[in-house]
Amino acid sequence: MFTCGLLAGGVLTAGVLWLLSGLFTPLPAGVRQGLIVAVALLAVLRDAGTLSLRLPQNARQIPQDVLRRHLVRGAMQFGFELGTGVRTYVSASAPYAMAVAVLLSGGSYAPALAAGLGFGAGRALTPALRRLSGNGERWDDLLAGRLRGVTLVCSVLIAAAACGVR
Repeated sequence: MFTCGLLAGGVLTAGVLWLLSGLFTPLPAGVRQGLIVAVALLAVLRDAGTLSLRLPQNARQIPQDVLRRHLVRGAMQFGFELGTGVRTYVSASAPYAMAVAVLLSGGSYAPALAAGLGFGAGRALTPALRRLSGNGERWDDLLAGRLRGVTLVCSVLIAAAACGVR
């Protein structure tokens, strides 16, 4: 249920951004693409540590009592709220670059849907891999040592994808 919630939350956010993208279609395509590239570059520079930039976010955790009320519904709600990206921390810059790309693309819904599913799946990947590792504490230590590199590589890949969104 948690993963379904993550995917549904990501799709909802992407859908809202896609709907709002119609407001930006009067801007020339070249201007919109230039803005997408500029934001993607800022995201990479921020994740590389070259640029200090505060991200707009709801800097708090989803309350634990969401899970205590009802396990199945709570897991779905927790995943959904985490999947939207608006109720908790989003520390990497890449999702912001992709959100701007969806918002400014003005294109078909398919890339927006892929972005939303990708965000939800990406958020589901961390706890799934930690659980599959068999030793969560060791996995945490390994991740901590590689987190900056992983974040930067993901930022570059997502920035490249954001620049290609139409």
